[in-house]
Amino acid sequence: MRQKLVDTITAKGIKNENVRAAIGKIPRHLFMDSSFLDHAYQDKAFPIAAEQTISQPYTVAFQTELLALEKGHKVLEIGTGSGYQCAVLCELGAKVYSIERQKELFKKTSNFLPKLGYRPKKLIFGDGYKGLPEEAPFDSIIVTAGAPFVPKPLLAQLKVDGRLVIPIGNETQTMTLFIRKSPKEFVKQEFGDFRFVPMLENKA
Repeated sequence: MRQKLVDTITAKGIKNENVRAAIGKIPRHLFMDSSFLDHAYQDKAFPIAAEQTISQPYTVAFQTELLALEKGHKVLEIGTGSGYQCAVLCELGAKVYSIERQKELFKKTSNFLPKLGYRPKKLIFGDGYKGLPEEAPFDSIIVTAGAPFVPKPLLAQLKVDGRLVIPIGNETQTMTLFIRKSPKEFVKQEFGDFRFVPMLENKA
């Protein structure tokens, strides 16, 4: 079933072999409620606790591919959620710092990820709009919720040549990549429409 999922995302255009291997290795069914077990390896998003979702595998792979990760990269994830995207980043050898604003999800994922052998550098209960200045700068920042605008602290916390991948918009979002070229210069690229749960300010 995992291989079939890999075949699906490959057919949709995911080229990075390391990303495909990570999707193929991670037991996605363990990140979902048991009632969704039959659907775990379909290329679809599904509901999880706290009115959030586990993202569609293609979307996870697409965002991850845009990060152009190398082993040892320091990555900030905004929106830990189920922990599935975090597991993909860990599988790729990234040093992951992940922020979650929903206390229920934060507690659950903090206990769950280490049991699967995934150990991010730090999981934080907090406001993703503020980023994590005490650990900056980051090689990459990935936002896994729909942001109405680009939070300036996230741009500020990128290294030069660092990448921010963020879906921007309200009803639907445009997947957007910012690459920091210098302390004051950013290059922006857009990659089509997606649909995410909204990125909310402040802790729950």
